[in-house]
Amino acid sequence: MQLLLAGSSGFLGTHLTDALRADGHDITRLVRRTPAAADEVQWSPADRDVPQDVVDAADVVINLCGSPTAGNPHSRRWASDLRTSRVDATRTLAAAVARSHEQGSGRPALFNGSAVGYYGDHGTRLVAEASDSVGGSFMTSVVREWEAATTVARHAGARVCLLRTAPVMDRDSAPLKQLLPVFRLGLGARLGGGSQYFPMVSLRDWVGGVQHLLGTGLAGPVNLCCPMTPTNTEFTQALADAVGRRARLAVPSKLIEAGAGRISPELLGSCRVTPLALRSTGYVFRDHDVRDVISAAVR
Repeated sequence: MQLLLAGSSGFLGTHLTDALRADGHDITRLVRRTPAAADEVQWSPADRDVPQDVVDAADVVINLCGSPTAGNPHSRRWASDLRTSRVDATRTLAAAVARSHEQGSGRPALFNGSAVGYYGDHGTRLVAEASDSVGGSFMTSVVREWEAATTVARHAGARVCLLRTAPVMDRDSAPLKQLLPVFRLGLGARLGGGSQYFPMVSLRDWVGGVQHLLGTGLAGPVNLCCPMTPTNTEFTQALADAVGRRARLAVPSKLIEAGAGRISPELLGSCRVTPLALRSTGYVFRDHDVRDVISAAVR
């Protein structure tokens, strides 16, 4: 396949690029700077500018753009960048994909980054792709706007996959990169009461899931998460066990609300997500539960 990838320099984009090239796909990477390699093409999502001929030539456009979620949640700059970096890139690419379809080409498809934060706090209820988005937390509102920016492509007849990604666990990336040193010091702690469900996915299942989707006709939202969502307490214990330490501490909810600010609902809320759509297409997970995910991440 001819693939056009935005966000290839990020953690997920780098690993996905390597995997897709190993599969034999031809990848063109969109970059904001002056191109430095033959496979790079310059674009400017803030200016709604992307070369239309490059989009027209693609079988699938994959958009993984977005500023890091790790940062100062009390910063207005961080919050603005988090929203605009996702929404501007999506609007630009979705509009270009729509123009391709309006020409009658029947291509490309759009695989757009998203997050399980879309769902909000669902307590103990199982959350599949058809579940509602509830609440008005900052992250939930961002994801709603992020996904809504793909509407123009869908209305033009494009196949649009919304990659609703859970936190990807890997020792080289947030949040695990920050948590591992703390847990190795024996300072690991559950968050609040710890009974809230805490979705996650291993890096190899995230990459494998996207690879698998390329060979299916699936459209709409797709949850990229491990099949058995743990509670925060189960995650805390599994990570402590993995590094050979105890984790008997707890961070009070009030302290999390004060420290984490606008992202505290993502830490204290509960989202028991299941990857129903992905499994219905025959994808076989390598890491089913929190201990599988942590084991894969710290190896």
